[in-house]
Amino acid sequence: MPQIQYREALNQALREELERDPRVFIMGEEVGYFGGAFKVTDGLLAVYGEKRVRDTPISELTITGAGVGAAMGGLKPIVELMTINFGLLAMDQIVNHASKIHYMFGGQAKVPIVIRAPQGGGHQLGAQHSQSLEAYFLHSPGLRVVIPATPADAKGLLKTAIRQEDPVIFLEHESLYGVKGEVPEGEHLVPFGVANVIREGKDVTIVSYSKCVYDALDAATALENEEIDAEVIDLRTLNPLDLKTVVESVKKTGRAIVVYEGWRTGGAGAEIAAQLYEAAFDHLDAPVVRIATRDVPMPYNKHLEKAALPSVAEIVKAAEQLA
Repeated sequence: MPQIQYREALNQALREELERDPRVFIMGEEVGYFGGAFKVTDGLLAVYGEKRVRDTPISELTITGAGVGAAMGGLKPIVELMTINFGLLAMDQIVNHASKIHYMFGGQAKVPIVIRAPQGGGHQLGAQHSQSLEAYFLHSPGLRVVIPATPADAKGLLKTAIRQEDPVIFLEHESLYGVKGEVPEGEHLVPFGVANVIREGKDVTIVSYSKCVYDALDAATALENEEIDAEVIDLRTLNPLDLKTVVESVKKTGRAIVVYEGWRTGGAGAEIAAQLYEAAFDHLDAPVVRIATRDVPMPYNKHLEKAALPSVAEIVKAAEQLA
């Protein structure tokens, strides 16, 4: 199985779905001639032309609104936002329209739109360009929230997202585009709502998603020196959430750590922890620990930014205290 970059896996998924379904098209700022801000759509314009790979004006509200309309009209738009930070300018279209139209029209209309966007900190881009906003979309019923960590999942989940009849928010961490991994060629679909137990263990469950999955794996490796056997779960999707896999793991380990890059207060990890308490309280031998970004705007200073973000050392320390 070939090893390719995360961005290449996404590009592969887009190529295959553009080829498979003539209703699929891509729209966004610089997705065509420039190949996308992170080169995910590189080379697609030359193959599929301007009707199916559309460069747009700089207006996230307009781009997303046009995508919603196209989806209602029977097409399958893939909207690329240059970063999820700019997606805040399109929240009315995402939250008030894309997520609610199917319900408000009594099922007579569907909005099969995929909204792709990079997010996350760690690149010294300042407070307005370093946010992880998955909790905003998780708080909006009607949206599927997908957040892959590996190249294989990036491809498989994007293909699944494009084939959905529901609106999908597809979030990609900026630090992952260059990560390499084995990716199946051809048809490769990853179902929504099925978490991946990346590493099995018996002493503590570490639940995560996106870039923090790699921090969790590094922490699990470091914990071997302390004779602590950590199980690592990559959720892959937040809506739907595979709580069953997490609960089964906690029944075995009795301890849980939730690691996420969103802010600690009101973050997706808080919801995961709450659901875990409700479903597995009798199996927990200690409180669920949350490790997240500090509740501050992201600092520009390199050392302060590092201090604000969740770290491998924090995960290791939490596991040692739980053991």
